[in-house]
Amino acid sequence: MLRRALLPIVAVLVFSVAPASAQMAPMGAPGGAAPWPGNPPPCVAEFMKLRETVEKHGNAAKALQQGHPTREAMCKAIQLFTAAEEKMVNYASANAASCGIPPEAIKQMKGGHAKTMQVRQQICSAGPAPAPAAPTLSEALGTGSSPMQGPKTTSKGTFDTLTGNALTR
Repeated sequence: MLRRALLPIVAVLVFSVAPASAQMAPMGAPGGAAPWPGNPPPCVAEFMKLRETVEKHGNAAKALQQGHPTREAMCKAIQLFTAAEEKMVNYASANAASCGIPPEAIKQMKGGHAKTMQVRQQICSAGPAPAPAAPTLSEALGTGSSPMQGPKTTSKGTFDTLTGNALTR
């Protein structure tokens, strides 16, 4: 059941990074040419490292979802993905001008991150699975009935009462 519920959520997570990163390939220049003569600034290399980290955590969450994960394990994977994505979005926002990141890409990354935060809330706020019920005192002692009841006897008919058959007295 958890696996079925997580499938669309993980798909949103993994694919929410793809459109923004696809826009980043040309780094804002038309025709795919870099806007810098020679080597791009160091911020571009740093952004690409951050993007690779986000993709790595997204793929790890997707792979984890394929095998039947516990809610706690999935929550941890989503938290790692969310943290990496947040770091990438913050870096891109802070360095948009110097790296040549288009405002549309920043807007799209922020929208994807907002969806990721909602998914994380859904997965992680559900709490841990309920613990099994504690055993009762009679189960812990290994008895099925209270010692005050005495041994059980089988009924012999309609006239049996708590103290025995009223007709045989």
